[in-house]
Amino acid sequence: MPVSSVGEDRAILLGFTMMAFSVLMFFVVGITMVKPYVNSYWEEASCVALHSEILEKWVDCRGVSYVPCLRVKANLTGSNQTATLHFNEESVLLASECFYIPKCQMDRAELQIEVEKVKNSLDTHLGITSSCLTDYTRHPGEAILNRKFTYEKALIALLWPCLMLVGGAVLVGLVKLTQFLSHVSSEMCSEAEGGRLTSRHTQGQLYRLLRRSGIVSAP
Repeated sequence: MPVSSVGEDRAILLGFTMMAFSVLMFFVVGITMVKPYVNSYWEEASCVALHSEILEKWVDCRGVSYVPCLRVKANLTGSNQTATLHFNEESVLLASECFYIPKCQMDRAELQIEVEKVKNSLDTHLGITSSCLTDYTRHPGEAILNRKFTYEKALIALLWPCLMLVGGAVLVGLVKLTQFLSHVSSEMCSEAEGGRLTSRHTQGQLYRLLRRSGIVSAP
């Protein structure tokens, strides 16, 4: 095989690096998106928001700061039970009694204003039936409005590592194909050059033999 050029070596290294990063991305996406979706068993239901209130006691926000807690109670129309309503399944895991938790920050005034805006928006929908999700097995007495981890979002998250893996494999394959074609081309050129040299050598021997026999006159 011919010696690889510097560009080919770099292209192969880039391809293997892309494939290595894609494996790492698969691992991260699997933990952050695919696993929560697979372990989620929320089912469709109907809810009626009864009342909302901002609790005086602030809750811990991932050990960074404390944020106000907005609690919403709703009635499940199917079972006629009262449940704590949450925005999505993440708020269920972070704070079991809060509907919405703002982003962790240190400005208490902005946190209070943000939660009050959410409360005012919810108050306009009190007493109105809306769709929600429930999980009586793992989270009884709780309901959510939206799912953060869905099938579509999991597929979109898996799309990028798949593209990187395919791109890296294609890059390595193209470089290897180029090297193979170059090797085949050099072999064909060598065989053709060797054939011409053999033909010339044979013709020279035949010419000398004919001269010795006197068939071909000397110039």
